[in-house]
Amino acid sequence: MAEEASRQFVTRAFVKMVLRRTAALLTLVGILYGATALLYASKTIYKVKMNYAVVLERFGGKRDAITDVGWHIRLPFFSKIEQEVTLMNQTLYLGGSPEPVRVISRETVALWVSGLLTYKINDLNIWAIKNLLPLHLLQGDYDGIAKDILQAQEVNQLISKREQIKEDIFNALKSRPINAGGPTLEQKYGIEIVSFVLKETRFGDKLVEATEEKKRRELIAEAENYAADQEASRIRKLYAAYLESIQSLQQALGRPDGTTDALIFQFLTQQKWATAYEKNPENQKTIVIQNTMDAPGLTLPTDQVQPKEGGEP
Repeated sequence: MAEEASRQFVTRAFVKMVLRRTAALLTLVGILYGATALLYASKTIYKVKMNYAVVLERFGGKRDAITDVGWHIRLPFFSKIEQEVTLMNQTLYLGGSPEPVRVISRETVALWVSGLLTYKINDLNIWAIKNLLPLHLLQGDYDGIAKDILQAQEVNQLISKREQIKEDIFNALKSRPINAGGPTLEQKYGIEIVSFVLKETRFGDKLVEATEEKKRRELIAEAENYAADQEASRIRKLYAAYLESIQSLQQALGRPDGTTDALIFQFLTQQKWATAYEKNPENQKTIVIQNTMDAPGLTLPTDQVQPKEGGEP
């Protein structure tokens, strides 16, 4: 009995010891985990990712750019992480929005234009340390240069010469000083201008409607002019043929001294009257603009004369 009681006592003591050690271990792990989480949450331990950088403000106001990839430790309360900056290519829309912005051309005509700038940060000290709110400042300078070039163009150039205007804006953003004798965008912000694209260039809706109406009228006028030219050409050919036939008739029947010209003219006039009569079988009045001085000797067919009531012809 004594031995069995002793074994039970030893077993209970062993179990209690294991439980105490397990609890202590769990407590220690929890404390370590909590401390680590607290350090990470407070960014006492922070990580610099690939193609990123961290701007660290130290005690006394000094600011440093940390670019080494990996884990880093900072002293809490004596330093703080001011910002995290990406070093990859970034985009910036004209006007700060992907929607088109309103631009006034040289002829004071409103157009809607959208553009996209691609850039990357080369000098973090200039971008993040020498400039306060650099993205806001870059947006203003970028919009100003691009709109200066766009508003100096004529309407037809903004539509038909997009490629050339795009290159002009790109070269201006990359190398033109913001002001005379001042820095360029790349020098002022420590960046590299990678590309610029004009995404959309279009008229306002009212101007589009007016342009379409103008084109429609131009097409109608062009069609009318073409029809008039064709009719004039037909008339010229008709009169040329008529003149040629008269000349042939005069050469065949006329005399060299011209004594038969009047007789030939009267004959042609009589033929004209006869043609007009044949085209007017319902006794309507036919007007032939021709002064022959003498009435032509023309006998009308009797079967086409309708007698009036009462027996009168």
